[in-house]
Amino acid sequence: LFIWSYLLYLCLICSSSMGEPTTLHSCPCLSQLFEQSDDKTRVPVGENEGYINASYIRMKVGTEELFYISAQGPLPGTQDNFWQMVWENKSDVIAMMTQEVERGRVKCHKYWPEKLDIPKETSRYQLHLDNYQIGDVHFVKHLKFTTWPDHGTPHSSEQLVRFMRYMRAVHAKGPIVVHCSAGIGRAGVLICTDVILSLIEKDLIKEMRLQRHGMIQTKVSISGHSVEILPSDKSIYQ
Repeated sequence: LFIWSYLLYLCLICSSSMGEPTTLHSCPCLSQLFEQSDDKTRVPVGENEGYINASYIRMKVGTEELFYISAQGPLPGTQDNFWQMVWENKSDVIAMMTQEVERGRVKCHKYWPEKLDIPKETSRYQLHLDNYQIGDVHFVKHLKFTTWPDHGTPHSSEQLVRFMRYMRAVHAKGPIVVHCSAGIGRAGVLICTDVILSLIEKDLIKEMRLQRHGMIQTKVSISGHSVEILPSDKSIYQ
């Protein structure tokens, strides 16, 4: 409560100095505060290492490192930087965890080509980025999981696990770019769950097999049982 009150107080200061109202999303003081707090993991963009609302997330699973970029959903003024970030990091998978509009509010700008839009709850696109300066092409798989309302829970945990399995199957290089609207709620839970499933498969099962040969025989049984680990407490998804 104290932290929330302090943030609102900063917004009031900005409103007074700028002569116009500000919000938590538009307040310059808070933008600078958040940028500084994530400076060690922030994703630089361009030759001048410009700012984009995105962070590198590196998670150790045994000897392997799972690498992600958690980002805010692109806005009309940030979509160019978003695609530049994808290009520079050679990310070949984007996992979109939000709809463009939810409850009458815009959550994410449509940053992909209109002609590839297919009205499905979970749609998959393969985009290619053309660099007009050097003539290179980079292919990106764009995955949409839209059955997860903001400040709610996924309609089906089984669908979410299936989505993550597909995400892993098509990923070949670069950090996986994950975004919802703010890039912290649903994006964070997706990354966390993906790491937990990897830990189960690599570390926990390895430890069990050291004690009894053949424990949990197939990947199918792993994925099937891991559906149950998703939390039922709605507060964790907010």
